[in-house]
Amino acid sequence: MPAETQLEVAVDSLERAAAAERAGAHRLELCVDLTSGGLTPGIELIRKARATVRIPIHVMVRPRPGDFVYSATDFAEMKAWIKTIAAENVEGIVTGVLLPGGSIDVLRTSELVALASPIRVTFHRAFDQAPDLPAALESVVLTGAHRILTSGGMANAHTGSSVLRSLVQQAGTRITILPGGGLHSRNIAEVARATNAREMHTGLGEVIPYSSLDIAAFESAVRECVANLQT
Repeated sequence: MPAETQLEVAVDSLERAAAAERAGAHRLELCVDLTSGGLTPGIELIRKARATVRIPIHVMVRPRPGDFVYSATDFAEMKAWIKTIAAENVEGIVTGVLLPGGSIDVLRTSELVALASPIRVTFHRAFDQAPDLPAALESVVLTGAHRILTSGGMANAHTGSSVLRSLVQQAGTRITILPGGGLHSRNIAEVARATNAREMHTGLGEVIPYSSLDIAAFESAVRECVANLQT
């Protein structure tokens, strides 16, 4: 697998954020309600996480569960949140907007990317709903986003490995493909090798329920992922 493969971990609490850092995670995706794919966290959690961890934090900007075709009210809320988050010394946001039918809303996503600048933007797994993933990749590149979190359009990144490898090749140096979905210590290294991706993403929901309060088990699972990516 590529040298120095980095691990991003999705967390929805201060305790999990601190545990992920202790375990060697390279970056956090901070959100709430991971069971619905993640929603925008409150400002208090953002500030506490920033005060607690030193690794980069990317904050989810998603106003509600469900689809990614947003009303004018939803979109205004997203823009307001980006302005707030950008002032909190975090390194990135995770967001994205689709058009009816699943294609990338280049215009509105571009507006969010510009508003977030200079912090980095990851287009989240709404990408996997696009009917044509290679075309969707080119659309996301046009928005100016820096990463795409994707399972290759499949239920999980392991199943989507061959598609992910193709997307990594297509992306080249223009944008980073971040495989995620169903990854854990037993499959993350295999997917990293199969896709040739330099960064991986997990929330460990396949092995530890998001509702679990067993922080030690979560920390151990993250540490195992980090170790396996280094072998």
